[in-house]
This record gives sequence, C-alpha cells and structure tokens, in this order.
Amino acid sequence: MNVTVKDLLDAGVHFGHQVRRWNPKSKPYVYDNRHGISIIDLEKTYDLLEKAAQSVEEVVSHGKQILLVGTKRQAQEPIRELAAATNMPFCVNRWMGGTLTNHETVSTSLTKYKKFLRMEDDGSLDKLPGKEGAAIRRQMSRMHRNFEGLLNLQGLPSALFVVDSFNESIAIAEANRLKIPVIALVDSNSDPSLITHPIPGNDDSTKSIRIIVDVILDAIQSGASRRIEAPTRRKDITPIAQVSDFVDQEDEPEVTLPEGYDESDFDERKKRPDSGVDAVPNQETETTAQPVTAEEPKAAEKSESVSEDSGESAEPQEKESKKDTPSADGDQA
Repeated sequence: MNVTVKDLLDAGVHFGHQVRRWNPKSKPYVYDNRHGISIIDLEKTYDLLEKAAQSVEEVVSHGKQILLVGTKRQAQEPIRELAAATNMPFCVNRWMGGTLTNHETVSTSLTKYKKFLRMEDDGSLDKLPGKEGAAIRRQMSRMHRNFEGLLNLQGLPSALFVVDSFNESIAIAEANRLKIPVIALVDSNSDPSLITHPIPGNDDSTKSIRIIVDVILDAIQSGASRRIEAPTRRKDITPIAQVSDFVDQEDEPEVTLPEGYDESDFDERKKRPDSGVDAVPNQETETTAQPVTAEEPKAAEKSESVSEDSGESAEPQEKESKKDTPSADGDQA
C-alpha cells in the first residue's frame, strides 16, 4: 500500500461526525472526542484499509466484478474516475431498490435500455414517428439516470465498494441479504457491524474519499495484472513426452511384466507350440501362401465328379469279369 498514516492524517481521514450523531457501535474505532467531534483512530484505519485492499485484489484476481457505489455529491466524481480507470460497474445517481435482490427485472430493463442505445446509434430511432420517438427518448433519459453505470454489469457482482455506508443503507442491506461482501468507508455515525470490511474514516470530505479510492484503485489494478499473468506461467511447464521421443532413443521403454511372470516364461512359450500361447513364426522358414484363383475350385469339383463316375462304372466291369472267369472246380471237372 502506497499510503501512510501521515498521508491519512493530512487528508483529514480522522475527522468524524459530531458526538451527538455518533453510533455506539463505532466506539472501537474512535480515538477521542474533541470540541464535540469524534476523532477516528488512524492506526486502526490503516490496518483495516490494508485488509480491505487485499480483499479487493483477491476478488479481481479471480476475474470477478466489484460494484462501486457512491451517490452523495462528494463521492460521485471519485467513483466515476475509479470506474473509468478499472472498467467496473458503478452507481452514482440513485440506488434503485432491487438492483441486487430483484436482479432479473433489472436485467430486463437493462436489455431494453441497450436496445434503445443501439437504435440511437444506427439512426433507426430517428425513422420512427414523432410521438413514438419522443416517448422512447423520454424513457431513455430516465433509464440513463438509473442504469448509467450498470451497462457492463455481468450478473450479480462479487463485492460492493461503498462510500458512506449510512447513506447507502439500502444497497448494503441487499448485499447482506445475498451474502455479497461489502467494503465500505464508515464514518462515526454508521454501524460497522453491517460491513464485511469496514474502513473507518471521514466520508464527507472529497480529499478523504479520494485517498481511500486511490488505494482501492491500486488494489483493483494489481488484481487485474495477476489475472492477466496467470495463463502465461503455464509456458514453463515441461510437455509430456510423446511416442516419437522414444524412437530417437537407443533404449526402448521399460516394460513391466505381470505379477508371477518373468522373461524366461515368455521365451519358453515361444519354443513350445503346445502351450496356450501361439508360437511366434520364424520369418526365415515361413512360406508365403499362394493365392487361390477362381478356376481351382472348379477344377477340384470336376476331378471329384470324374472319380465318382469312374467308381460307378468300375463295379459292373468287375462283375462281368467274374462271370467270364471259370472257377477252379469247373476246370477240374
């Protein structure tokens, strides 16, 4: 953090409200009461400001949004500048009830407002009839006051940064209902127990508001830089070895055999053809199979038919030869 306790003192952050307007729950952060004014303990302010900045940086580093809220006159310009420098959504005119708790309806109105803005940009709004175009322009003027800084709001914000928690009590109540963390500049007239990260300080002085806003600006920019640098660190990771890496090496990758087996078992099975594992054929003695043509089956069928015919004709010839040949008994007679 680039500020010191002396910087906070020079900016007048230690001036609180009148004693008659103080909130008893702010007593832990009040150093003393002088001339009817509550004096805020800047040592505690510095410590809590540092914790709040760390929380903001952590939220932004995860790519999430922080809604900036400051509708009082002294806070409007610093909040606008903070939003312009960080591209964060903001609210500086009037907090519209239900912005968080009734976000679906607000999103519908935002979509309608964006549609009117596109019509104004492409010139289609000027082509409408006079009464219809005038009605849309009046509606756009009203929407501009409510949704001026919410055009880039993507869903519900992950945190709220509020200037003057007493004045923005409705926004804080909605955030607490949705359990959204709140970082707020809390004066002596506010209840710090409603704030996740309270920053005790003067919320009525523009100079005091600016020094707090500058710290939040540095925290947002630091978180954004962390989010941008995160993917580039993966370039230093060594890639996983590919299959081609093993081809260039002389030694083959080590193969782990199943439990109960060793290399000799696989060598014996290669030699024994009666084993359950198929023998590995020898490439030197292996003969290539001759291709079988379509004529060979026909020739085989013909040879079978010829052999069958010759077998049938041979049987009667044997019978005839037996008839012609005289028996030995007949010759002797």
